[in-house]
Amino acid sequence: MKRRWSLPGVVLAAFLTVGLVWSGSGETHPRDGYVMMTADELEWGPVASMGEGAEIAILEGDISQAEPFTFRLRLEDGYRILPHVHPEYERVTVLSGTLHFAHGEQFDPGATRELPPGSLAIMPPGEPMFGYAEGEVIMQLHGSGPWGIEYLDPADDPRS
Repeated sequence: MKRRWSLPGVVLAAFLTVGLVWSGSGETHPRDGYVMMTADELEWGPVASMGEGAEIAILEGDISQAEPFTFRLRLEDGYRILPHVHPEYERVTVLSGTLHFAHGEQFDPGATRELPPGSLAIMPPGEPMFGYAEGEVIMQLHGSGPWGIEYLDPADDPRS
């Protein structure tokens, strides 16, 4: 039986996620339609919705709004991404390290697919996913907001 996740709960998670984020002073809302920066200009901060071992750098947009966004996540070696869903499509490109990623409701390292640098994953809204980092992983996510995360097991949510 396929479990369905309620959109209102996911949208609420999106608004709770905003507090997670980031207080950098970088250019996240483009002026004159452009953003240019080098990797060393990124400002990394904690991700309350992911807890210790994960950092975020917002490249563009406001993830709490219905607008395009791009951000990067940096995960320490061995970081576990516990089963969760998102309210919108998740589009991931692995930039460094190896992300082991899978579709499913139970964390099962043996069920993941190895995604080395240059790999991508696209997951539909409301579909459960999980994974883990091998080496330090940096991945870039982009899509349209509002963005959020809802853990299948509420006990996995570091915000609670």
